[in-house]
Amino acid sequence: MQAEIEIKFNNIEYAINILKKHINWENSLNRVREFNNLVESSHFWDDIVKAKSIMKEKKQLEKTIDQIKYVEIEKENLFELIQLAEEEKDYTLIKETIEQIESLVKTCNKLQLESLLSGEADANNCYIEIHAGAGGTEAQDWALMLQRMYTRWSEKRGFEVSDIEESTGDEAGIKSCTLFLEGYNAYGWGKTESGVHRLVRISPFDSSSRRHTSFASVWVYPEINEEIDIEIEDKDLRIDTYRASGAGGQHVNKTDSAIRITHLPTNTVVQCQNDRSQHRNKAQAMLMLKAKLYEIELKKREDANHQNNVEKGEIGWGSQIRSYVLHPYQMVKDLRTNVEVGNTQSVLDGDIDIFIESALAFKVGMKR
Repeated sequence: MQAEIEIKFNNIEYAINILKKHINWENSLNRVREFNNLVESSHFWDDIVKAKSIMKEKKQLEKTIDQIKYVEIEKENLFELIQLAEEEKDYTLIKETIEQIESLVKTCNKLQLESLLSGEADANNCYIEIHAGAGGTEAQDWALMLQRMYTRWSEKRGFEVSDIEESTGDEAGIKSCTLFLEGYNAYGWGKTESGVHRLVRISPFDSSSRRHTSFASVWVYPEINEEIDIEIEDKDLRIDTYRASGAGGQHVNKTDSAIRITHLPTNTVVQCQNDRSQHRNKAQAMLMLKAKLYEIELKKREDANHQNNVEKGEIGWGSQIRSYVLHPYQMVKDLRTNVEVGNTQSVLDGDIDIFIESALAFKVGMKR
């Protein structure tokens, strides 16, 4: 028992050192002090854009520093507590303290994983685009279930979620939708979800109660920063307008304000209908198109060095990343990492961090 506890404390200490090294601890502390001096300057808010950028970096740096300090303090407290419990032979306290140590190890693992989200666009906000596969109502209902799952997951992560576009299904569910996630590292956390998701269940739409297999595709791509310039020529675009769909009544647009833009060279399509103004929808759609083209370029670079990336292909068997089985047994399995979860309802309610963390760790070669 003593040896196991010592190993856990060593792992925590190792994680603290790695985290400090990753953010260049002393430089980060100095940078926060510099930011505090800048904020106190009377001219700080003269340049609003620059000030917001500084505040964002300052807030994130302070959060990371506080997390590392918390782990350090908690490690010292637990070390003293386990020594006291062992001296007094308080086995209940020993058990409780060991559980807290194990929880702190898990916290360290998550912080280490988050520290690896240092890709070119990992810190950015992101879009999650969901498309129902072939299969009509079944697939469209599955797409709606995924929309709900990602919305719940995003809210649990503390991201702000908004609907950019939604195309309702013929009888139930949705044909497609685009969610916008706003929050630090939104793309970094969400990027491994791109791919095809498969559902096996007894169909609620089949009067014979037969088992059905449905597919839906998910594509996660980052919001691009203002300084990233993506050139798009007008001749490469096809722009279509259509009437936005909705729940009915006052929510249905009376004009063709929804926008669909197709980038012909790459056959990349974006849609936006969240505003009554066609001009604003077009502007939003252009931002989304640039973001998609940027993500495609990022994937090209990544594929040059890594062969384990999600392939985007036909929405069917070949490009699956995860299987959700609700019948004849209950199991969600990630086909890249072989991580399995038996509580399917919890997963569909947004508890997907275990899959995301394992996929991220798999990509960077960490053991989970």
